[in-house]
Amino acid sequence: LAEPIARISNREDECTGRFWEGRFKAQRIVDDAGLLACAMYVDLNPVRAALAESPAKSVHTSVYDRIEAAKGVQIPSAAFDLVPITTQEAIAQRSKPLEEQRQERKAKRKRTAKKVLRDSWLSPLSLSPETQSNDPQVHQGGTRASDKGFLRIDWSCYRKLLDWVASNKPSDGAVGLPKALSEASVSCGIVPEMLSDLVWNFKKYFSRCVGGAESMSSDAERIGRRWHRGQRRAAACFG
Repeated sequence: LAEPIARISNREDECTGRFWEGRFKAQRIVDDAGLLACAMYVDLNPVRAALAESPAKSVHTSVYDRIEAAKGVQIPSAAFDLVPITTQEAIAQRSKPLEEQRQERKAKRKRTAKKVLRDSWLSPLSLSPETQSNDPQVHQGGTRASDKGFLRIDWSCYRKLLDWVASNKPSDGAVGLPKALSEASVSCGIVPEMLSDLVWNFKKYFSRCVGGAESMSSDAERIGRRWHRGQRRAAACFG
């Protein structure tokens, strides 16, 4: 799949080279605790790279869009003008000269003046209490793919955890969380004293599989392996 995507992208952009960075890789997330650690790791990328002082200043991240949306900030949405087309119409569109395609895309971007909250393109952060099924929940408004959340904590709690971890880079592995946040960390299956180290040093703990030691062990057994790399180190971080 990656190679056809690369060829199409390079042809459209009139360039050559690989579509993904050389360090690109997929990691399997096997439990809720691993998902929380991964989400925080991604949202704090600009902070860890010293490109931003805090999540609130990390422009071009999903957490920044959620923070701004909580303030009522809106952005234009081209999604209101999108209409489904058949496969034949898509093929015909791709066959047009490159410059004509670019002009049509440019005209579409100028077509709407409608606005949505800045995070409307994102799925909700929190799973609803009644969510039991793993099936997708298709969004009917046309601005995002799914109405299904992915974390078992609310946005307010996640924001506090993220801000605290961003301001408390670990020096020796263990850093104590405030009591209120400790309870949230425990409820998600992560040892509070290890949350900051887990997020800041994510690559030290995880390679191809992300989650608690027991979940990683079960996944390794499922694919016919004895263990996953980092499984022993992760055991100290997950309750």
